[in-house]
Amino acid sequence: MQNVLLAEPEPGTRGFLERHLRQDGFEVVEAEDGRALELLEQSQPDVLLVSDELALDLCARLREGEPGRSWDRDLPVIVLGGQGADAVDRVRAFARGCDDFVARPFHYDELVARIRAVLRRAQPAPGRVIRAGAIEVDTATRRVTVGDERLALPGKEYELLSKLAGDPHRVFTKEELLREVWGFRSLGRTRTLDSHASRLRRRLARPDRPPYVQNVWGVGYCLLGD
Repeated sequence: MQNVLLAEPEPGTRGFLERHLRQDGFEVVEAEDGRALELLEQSQPDVLLVSDELALDLCARLREGEPGRSWDRDLPVIVLGGQGADAVDRVRAFARGCDDFVARPFHYDELVARIRAVLRRAQPAPGRVIRAGAIEVDTATRRVTVGDERLALPGKEYELLSKLAGDPHRVFTKEELLREVWGFRSLGRTRTLDSHASRLRRRLARPDRPPYVQNVWGVGYCLLGD
C-alpha cells in the first residue's frame, strides 16, 4: 500500500481527500500544526500532497535537506494550488522543487491520476547506469558519483543531470529541458532551469577541470563528460 502524506490546512478538503484516497487503496497520514517535516521522517511516505499555503517553504526545506534530518529529499511532491493560482504560482512551485501542480477547484479523479503518474515516474529504471566521463548515474538507486566521490543531489538536479548525461556534449535547448524535466507546457519567462543548472554546476565542480555543466548562451545547456 502506498503512503500519502497530506499537508492540507482546510478541514473540509483534508477530510474529503483522506476519505477518498483511503477508499482508493492509499494509506494517508495527515500533517497538521506544522508537523509535515517531522512526519516525513517518521512515516517515510511515497508522495507528499501539500497545499500551496505551505508548499514553498516546505518544498525548499525538503529538497535542500537539514543537518540531522533523514527524510527522502527526492520524495515526489504535488502542490494543490489556491483558487486564484496562475502561471506565476506554478513556476514558483516548480522552482522550489515540486513535481506537479494541481489548481483548485480540482477534479478528484484527475488528482488521483496525477498521484499515480508521479509515483510511476519515481520508480527507478532497473539496471541502467549512465556514464559521462568521471560521472556515473545509477538510475536503479539514484546514486550519483563523480570519480570515487558520491554526490547527493535534490530531485530536480538529479533529473537534470540524468538528462544531460544521457547524451554528453549535446546541447539541450532550454525549451526541451523545461518540458522534459519540469513538465512545463507553456514556458514563459522563468529562471527555474538556470537556477538549478547553476547549483548543479557548483555541486559537480572539481578544482582540476573545467565545469561539467556548460551554458551555451542563447541556446541551453550541455554536459562535458570528459
